Amino acid sequence: MAAKTERITTRVPENVHALLERAAGLLGSTMNQFVVQAAVDRAKQVVEDENIIRLSGESTRLFFETLENPPVPAAKLLEAARAHKERLNAAD
Repeated sequence: MAAKTERITTRVPENVHALLERAAGLLGSTMNQFVVQAAVDRAKQVVEDENIIRLSGESTRLFFETLENPPVPAAKLLEAARAHKERLNAAD
């Protein structure tokens, strides 16, 4: 079964069109193939950047150190957790 396709249409300045056409030709693809692949590559990067947290070496060390040795919860956090638990119990 063939995948359903959708159309994307855009207008670009002449110099952008020429650049895309040249780049596509250098890769041996059509301009449509080039533009779609470039858009897909960029979309994947945007989604990955949004979904993946990247940490420096120091941040990674601090993250795991905190997981292994969590700080004592502050009084306000403990009170918020107690209030939340009470609300959940009251809803039952």
